[in-house]
Amino acid sequence: MSRALETLGKYKYLLLLLLLGLILLLWPTGGGGGAAPGEGRTEAEARLEAVLGEVSGAGRVSVLYSDEGVAVVCEGAESARVRLDIVNAVSAYTGFGSDRIKVLSMERSD
Repeated sequence: MSRALETLGKYKYLLLLLLLGLILLLWPTGGGGGAAPGEGRTEAEARLEAVLGEVSGAGRVSVLYSDEGVAVVCEGAESARVRLDIVNAVSAYTGFGSDRIKVLSMERSD
């Protein structure tokens, strides 16, 4: 028994480190709760919508912002100039390249 305690005392820091590592592996990340993906609007989406709505000719604007890219739906997307202005504005705000930004035309509600 005393030999086992001696061995345990000899490796106490290693055992403590292993125990700490195990605790960190099992620690919950907090990603499980909260809103489901696609629910709610982020502050970035709201800010982008507000700014892009001010682009000349854009009309009504809706924005979907994710880690992978940005989708913008607006009434004025038929115009190449409006699409280019929106892509440039979104790129400046997010840092995404134009390949990760998609501008689509919104159905006009007349």
